[in-house]
Amino acid sequence: MKLYFAPMEGLTGYIYRNAHHTYFNNIDKYFSPFISANESGSLKKRELDDLAPENNQGLNLIPQILTNKAADFIRIANKIKLMGYNELNLNLGCPSGTVVAKNKGSGFLAKTLELDAFLYEIFTWGGTEISVKTRIGKDSPDEFYDLMEIFNKYPVKELIIHPRIQKDYYKNQPNMEIFKYALMHSKNPVIYNGNLFDKKSLQKFSAEFPGATSIMLGRGLLINPGLANELKTNVMPDKRVLREFHDKIYSDYKKVLSGDVNILYKMKEFWFYLISVFSDNEKYAKKIRKSTRLYDYEEAVCSLFMEQELLEDYERNFKSKFG
Repeated sequence: MKLYFAPMEGLTGYIYRNAHHTYFNNIDKYFSPFISANESGSLKKRELDDLAPENNQGLNLIPQILTNKAADFIRIANKIKLMGYNELNLNLGCPSGTVVAKNKGSGFLAKTLELDAFLYEIFTWGGTEISVKTRIGKDSPDEFYDLMEIFNKYPVKELIIHPRIQKDYYKNQPNMEIFKYALMHSKNPVIYNGNLFDKKSLQKFSAEFPGATSIMLGRGLLINPGLANELKTNVMPDKRVLREFHDKIYSDYKKVLSGDVNILYKMKEFWFYLISVFSDNEKYAKKIRKSTRLYDYEEAVCSLFMEQELLEDYERNFKSKFG
């Protein structure tokens, strides 16, 4: 089973990826947070830093592009290719209202004629291999049958399917009947993404869908960064490793960000997920959220690691937050 790390805007940039690769590894592909292509074909400094080969040594990183204009995709893709990347990923999954309003991300799925023409152009370009990360529709799962016909026209490197519609955002249960249909009818390799948070859910999925040989994990890895290791080696991360992982990320953010507020913003996002694997974590989570100075934050984190344990079964914790 190959395991991919889904892109999460603001969280899984190169600082997080490098720390994860150092302490946990066992990820076959990392995907970058999306780059919004524009007419100028320019990359922001943040995007350049995130994709810079020197910031991603030893990682199999796939840059992700968000756009609904083929010319903009090709323009930015040519620049990224010069950085040494031979595979790109098209984002047809982002459910954000601001993105969808521009008919991008999962909003593009409702524009089937335009999507078909777009895919024709970028696959005719042929500059790199292209994978697609998609939802199953914008308003209804029934949209996926027409989308499948479109995707089957093109040599998609991998079709990564999050089986929810745009309007679901991350609520409701993934539509596994549609995913089963995709496995049976796709001419391209199919990858599953969605609601796999722990080893038990991963094993259940593998048993139900033996034909799915690759899985993309997102929130599951943010909750338990050692989930891939646990699946492959049956070993949970210990507190020492998790503390070193945290300290590496924290230290690296302090090197590139200025001011307590900016650093704390990043670390509070980090703990929004990770806190779920700790026992009796509510008061520590509250202290971390309310921290306004690095000193207060460090004290809260130190107390958490000293006084609480990692849970082998953290299902109840994350379900109360993520459903």
